[in-house]
Formats: sequence, C-alpha cells, structure tokens
Amino acid sequence: MKEIYLDSNATTCVLPAAVAAARQAMEQGYGNPSSTHATGLQAKAMMDGVRRRASGLLGVGDGRLMFNSGATEGIQTAVLSALCALRERRAAGKRIGSLLLYGATEHKAVPESLAHWNRLLGLGLEVRKLPVDAQGRHDLQALDALIGDAAMLCTMAANNETGVVSDLSAIARLLQERGADAYWMVDCVQALGKLKLNLAATRIDYAPFSGHKLYAPKGIGMLYVRAGAPFTPLMMGGGQEAGLRSGTENMAGIAALGAVLAALDDGKTFRSHADLAAFREQLVASLERAFPGIVFNMPFDLSLSTTLNFSVPGLSSKELLDLFDAARVRVSSGSACSAAKALPSYVLEAMHVPQWRASSAIRLSFGPLIDAATITAACARIERCGEALRSSCLLPSALAPSPQDGVIQLSVDGQCTWLLSDAASASCVVIDPVAALVPRLAAFIRCQHLALRAIVHTTAPADHGVARLALLQELEIEQVGHVDIDGELALGQQRLRRIECGDNHVYLLEQRFAFIGTLAPEALTPLLDAALLTPDTVLCASGDDGSICGTVHSVQDGSVPSAELQFDAAALPAFLRQHPDAILVDVREAYEHAACAGTVFEGCEVRSVPLSRLAGQVAAWLQQPQRPLVFFCRSGNRSARASACLRRLGHGAAWQLNGGMAMAEATRHPLAIAA
Repeated sequence: MKEIYLDSNATTCVLPAAVAAARQAMEQGYGNPSSTHATGLQAKAMMDGVRRRASGLLGVGDGRLMFNSGATEGIQTAVLSALCALRERRAAGKRIGSLLLYGATEHKAVPESLAHWNRLLGLGLEVRKLPVDAQGRHDLQALDALIGDAAMLCTMAANNETGVVSDLSAIARLLQERGADAYWMVDCVQALGKLKLNLAATRIDYAPFSGHKLYAPKGIGMLYVRAGAPFTPLMMGGGQEAGLRSGTENMAGIAALGAVLAALDDGKTFRSHADLAAFREQLVASLERAFPGIVFNMPFDLSLSTTLNFSVPGLSSKELLDLFDAARVRVSSGSACSAAKALPSYVLEAMHVPQWRASSAIRLSFGPLIDAATITAACARIERCGEALRSSCLLPSALAPSPQDGVIQLSVDGQCTWLLSDAASASCVVIDPVAALVPRLAAFIRCQHLALRAIVHTTAPADHGVARLALLQELEIEQVGHVDIDGELALGQQRLRRIECGDNHVYLLEQRFAFIGTLAPEALTPLLDAALLTPDTVLCASGDDGSICGTVHSVQDGSVPSAELQFDAAALPAFLRQHPDAILVDVREAYEHAACAGTVFEGCEVRSVPLSRLAGQVAAWLQQPQRPLVFFCRSGNRSARASACLRRLGHGAAWQLNGGMAMAEATRHPLAIAA
C-alpha cells in the first residue's frame, strides 16, 4: 500500500526537475560564483538567472533578494536588521516605539528571534503578542490601539497550521493611516506558489521564504528586503550575495530552487487554484463521512485551499495520527505532541477554540503538485479509517459489534480505568473511572450492547464520584444498584469479589486478576496472608506509571526489567530463522490494525494484542517464559513498554522491533508487507 503524503506544510518531496538541476550543478556547474574564470562565471550566470526569475515572480522591483539557508535564517536576519536600526535611531536621540509586536499565531521562530536579539542588543523593548480573532486573522482593532507604540511588526501571509490567509492589505492601510514607522516583516513561507505576491507594491520591509515548503530541497531559502529598508548582515565574511550574506552560496540548492520557480512560471506543472479547491472539497466530504461530528478549525473562505485543520470529538490527536499512519496517510498534529500527552495548539488557543479542539487537532496539507488519483486514494483510506474506528466502537455504527471481552486498560494523565467486559453475558464492570475517559467508556458500552453491572473504586475517588455520575448520565442509567459491589458479583462464569483492605478496596477476578490502588508490596501482605492471591496473580493498579501491570511475584521481588532486547528490522529475518517458534505481537490498537488490514509477516505467527489489552494476555505468555515474543507498533514506543513489562514479570525472551513499522517500511523489510 503506497504512502500518501499529506503533510506538505511541514515539508515536501523534491520536484524531479529540481533533483536534476541540483545534480547538474554538482556534477557540471560546480564552479564557485565568486571565481572569475569561465567555470565560476557559468555558476554565477546560473545563480543570477534564478535570482531574476524569483524577483519577477515575487515582484521584488527595486528591493533586494538574497539566497540563504531558509526561513529561520531569513527571520533572524530581518529581526536583527530592524533592531540594529532601532538601536541606532534611539542612540541618535530619535523616538522609537516601545513594542515589538508579533501575531499570536506566528511560527515560534518569530517571537524567539525577537526576544533573542532584543536581549543581546540591550534594547529592552516589550515583546508582545498581537491577538487574532476567532477566524485566526489579526485583530485590527487591537493593532490600531498598539501601532503607535510599535517599533516592529511581524505577521505572516498564511498560517502554517490552519492555512488562514492574513489580511495584509488591511494591515498596510492601517499602518499608512496612522503614519506608523514600524518596520514590518511578513513571513511568506506558506505563500510561495499559493498566493500571488507583488512585494515592491506593498509596505512590507522584509519577507522570508523557504524552498523546502514548495518542492525544493531543505537548506535553501530567500529573503526579500524592501528598497530603503535597513539591513545588517547576519553572517559576515567573504562578502558573497553583494555583502548581504557571506559564505559560499549553496549552488545545488539554488539550482533546484530555480527549477521549482521555472515550474511556477510555466503555468503547467502545478495545479490551478480551482483544482486545489476542488481537491479540498473532496477531502472534506470524505472526512465528514468518516468522522461524524468532525469540526474544522479554520474558515474555508479565508484559508489556503491546500490546508485543512480539524478535530474529532472523543479522539485525541495521537490516536488520529496513529490511525492515519497505519493507513499510510501521513498527516500531522496541529499541536506539539509527545508520547505521553499532546499539548494544546497555541495557534488554536489564540483563536479561542474550545480546549478539546486545541488539544486534538490534526493538520492535513497538500501541495500544488498533487494529482487527482492521489486525492481519490486518500479519500478511500480516510473513509477506511472511519470504518476501523466504528469496528472498535470508537465511533457510532449501525453495524452489529464484534464481541470484545476481557480486561481493558484506559489511561489518561497518570490515572488508569479498567473495564471488565464479558461478551457471553453481555455485561461489564468499570473500575476507577476517570472523568476524561467517560465518553470513551460510554461509547464502548453502548456499541457492545453491554449491561453495566457496577462502577467501583479501589480508593476514595479524588473527584468525589463525579466520573461515576457522569458515566451513569451518559448511559442514562439510574444510580441505584450501580455504586459498588456488595461482597461478590457474577460476571458471566467469573466472580468479582470485593476485599476490604483498610480504607481501600481490592477487587479480585477469581485469583487471576487483582485490581488495586497501588502496587506497593505492603498493600499485598493482608491479601497474601489470607491466601487470596497467588504469585502469578496479575495486579492492575489505578495509577499509570508506565508499567502496564505487575504480578505478585514481581512486586515482592522488586523486579526491574532485564536488559533491553531489541533489534532493527534488518535483523528480523535472521532472528526468525533461528527462532521459528517466535510470536510477533502487534501492540497497536485494533483500529490501527483494521485501518491497514494488518501486517503480514510471512512464515511466522502474528497476533494482535493492543497495549490496552496486554494485562489480559501476560499470564498465558508467562507460562512459556523462554518462547520469543517480538513486540512491534508504529514507532517503537508502545512495543518498548510491552517488552519491558514482560521482562519485568519474568519473561526471558521479550523483544521489540526497534523503530517499529515506520523503520520496517523505510528499510523495505522483506518480511514486512503492508497489506
């Protein structure tokens, strides 16, 4: 299944013509443009030709256009130039503003650069955010109130997360009407090839560009400087770029950028605005079919036609990223994301969207080189992702559910909720509910048509029962009879017993599982004295410290994981030949497995055991402690947790596939074939 790349606002592939141009520059046009011999003059002619083409496309006029390494360098240079001029003006006794204003949705490179050079140059100006409205555009009323005190203003042409296009004309009018002399930088990174630019006809002083956002390689960019705008070189040395930016020019990058600009100029290589808008409509329709209740976090009429930013109720950005990645559709989170918790998007927070949307946003972006077949294939996979979520009870479905029973672990913010589901009796019990997980619990219970027998706590709930009441209300169940277990409860053929342990409760599912507030050894003593536990009883705590679960034996011994056992995808075939009885365990969630129709490892056994269901499987694996288990997931994070858990519990051959499926796909591992 071919990869579909829909993260072009982050970076793009390199245009084949750009690859050819870079190769030609390296193999034949390798001269130094500062040299005066024929080879150097040929290189200079190529560079000057690219500059002329770029100047024409951008409407540079009498302004200056220099080549550099990319947008971050361009931003640094622009900020340094403006702030040096401000310092000189103040030293000469002239008035300067007290504010360094930047749009609240700017790329982080902007406020970081402002703060950095403001500090190093000793200006002591105030770095302040310019708010945006609910649509993500700069608040012109706020700008009107502040512009008189602004020394520099930094905005962007189009936002990288939402695609919202700034009203630069309105900002320019305001600057003119108020007679503001603030220096103005406009980040044009997302504008190249997407918006028509005529820079010399504007009030813009500085405009940075980055080639890798539009099919050029990384490491090449441009900075426009308006005629008459102050300039201070960021890099000094041999005086290249007419003294604007020293250092031997990146000729391969410039040649490649020239090929991209030529493609922009020919009007044939890239898709028209109308085509791109139609593609976006097609993607929106599929997203709405796949994810009922989806919310788009940008106004369509004010955004680039190549960018979509959306949130899905009840699903985190990490879950959606994992799902799309399993389907080999590459998108990105609209927020900074770590393995533990996604931080809210500062861009969406600045737009004052609800917190759940800011924390769970996904950005889908494509470039003007995309074709109709790719969009059609992407739509099919997006709808397949929706079907995968329905099959896992994470979205409403009219289809009959596939029975899912056993011990299920859900975690959030270091807290665990356990769901005991018995498909045969169509009943379940919830242990230690957490408010944030209530929608997920309710969706699963409804989808599986389960009767909720009890909601119990191992310790007094910190929320004083708020989560329990919320779950009952969500399921429209009267509270009576669903508070706790009085001694023992039949759950199908099994018995769930409540044991008093001081102020806490322990719930025993036969002697196989013990749901307990803490895994501290002293908490087990009374249970062991009463012979209620065995050394192999699996312990499921209410706190999530990353260990997933324990056993009485491992807790008593204070076991720590043995040395990590891992290998790269390239080493897997040899390992499987040496260990034909090895079991490959996919610990991705069931919806990820369904989205990609599984992964086939020829000639060996593969099992899908999501990390959330690992606790229910460990006892069986511990009965064969030397049979190799090879855990894998998308990136290696979850498989590392699974293998560490098994090793800590005493399994001597729990391995993990380093880098997960992402690295297996990258190396085209012969045994890993995406279905």
